[in-house]
Amino acid sequence: MSPRRRDSESAAAARAERRAEVLGAAAKVFASRGYAATTVREVADAAGMLGGSLYYHFDSKESMVDEILSTFLTDMWAAYDRVLASDLSARETFQALVAESFRCIDRYREAVVIYQNESKLLGESPRFAYLAESQRRFREMWLSVLDRGVMDGVFRADLDTGLLYRFVRDTVWVAASWYRSDGRLPAGEIARQYVAMVLEGILKD
Repeated sequence: MSPRRRDSESAAAARAERRAEVLGAAAKVFASRGYAATTVREVADAAGMLGGSLYYHFDSKESMVDEILSTFLTDMWAAYDRVLASDLSARETFQALVAESFRCIDRYREAVVIYQNESKLLGESPRFAYLAESQRRFREMWLSVLDRGVMDGVFRADLDTGLLYRFVRDTVWVAASWYRSDGRLPAGEIARQYVAMVLEGILKD
């Protein structure tokens, strides 16, 4: 490899690393202060750079939050799709989906908070139409798993699956508001205990 090419690749790697640092700082600020209330200058301050320098990496605050959310959702759906393609039972699918949800919370906690708090506002823009599509797909996925569990005689038939879906959704994803990667329990153990508590109430005797 020529010295010029090596220098070029080194510079590209440094830019990519710095860009990732800026995005990480933006995610933290958006999650703690709120997207609408955060200025580009505040993101730049959190990233330790001048406001004008931030535009070297992103053309707008909207571009930053777009990449934060799309990266999180792409990874989440890739994980969910692997579970759904694994030919597991309804109970096993339920357990695996909860486990993957907590893995995403562990890896993308700030993005999950932003998604929960800002989807309605951001969804008013055509650029973020994928947020509503993800919500629709998420609901259909969970209802399909729960309905299959009822039909297979695994889950209780006296519980409304629509209500159960909302319960599972809210109890799992609200954990992003308090979860810390350096907390007493790792994400995998929290997922295991969540599954144990929920399944205790919905499994058929």
